[in-house]
Amino acid sequence: MFWVLLLLMAWAGVLASCALLLRAAALATVAAPAPPDGGTGAGRRHDELNLYEAAYLAGGPRRVAELTLLSMQRGRRLLLAHTGWATVVDPVGRDPHERSVLGALGPDGQAPVAAVRSAAARDEAVRALADRLDAAGLTLPAAARSGVAGGVRAVRRAAALVAALAAAALCVPAGGTAAAVILCWFALPLLLTLGCLAIARFETYPYSAWASPAGQRLLVALDRERDEGDSLTAVALRGVRVLTDPALRAALA
Repeated sequence: MFWVLLLLMAWAGVLASCALLLRAAALATVAAPAPPDGGTGAGRRHDELNLYEAAYLAGGPRRVAELTLLSMQRGRRLLLAHTGWATVVDPVGRDPHERSVLGALGPDGQAPVAAVRSAAARDEAVRALADRLDAAGLTLPAAARSGVAGGVRAVRRAAALVAALAAAALCVPAGGTAAAVILCWFALPLLLTLGCLAIARFETYPYSAWASPAGQRLLVALDRERDEGDSLTAVALRGVRVLTDPALRAALA
């Protein structure tokens, strides 16, 4: 019954990866900075978050860059073509983030959207925004973010390992054990990995791995009270996947 050994290997990988994820999540909660109001979150209200701050808490620097591009496009200060190129229409930036986009476009006023987005995400304006949110206790430390991300990756690899070992178990002599029984045994560790991933997604960080618990509360409140027709707020909170215009989605793909 060689398949039993494979099952034990699957359980070992699953238990180790789930323990890593749970430990990282616990450390992230402990490492989350308390806001200046003492941890209640009352120092900042969701309606005091500007869109750039909401975008950073929900999706990090990349989301801020995408929001800036879309805001300029909506204001007809920038053209985003479905071919993936950005072209300047109005060369005057209204805030540091818009000026970082214009600087990334260069003197020709035209560049690939991907290059502009990357440059804008690394700009000093985004770093200053991050420092401001960090001082307010609304962001997680980088070490906590990377720990949780690493734990999620480990659990995903464990799920793939379980599937691979289950396939291998079906290919070796089973000593009379039915294939359905073997699959049922391997389904147990697979369900555990999926459960851990679900907890990490919906309980630990329902909106973002960038926001601290105080930042999460602000995002939840903002999402609940936003106007359904406010597409820029929707993009800040959920990313470009909420866009209904196929040309814009193609431009930012």
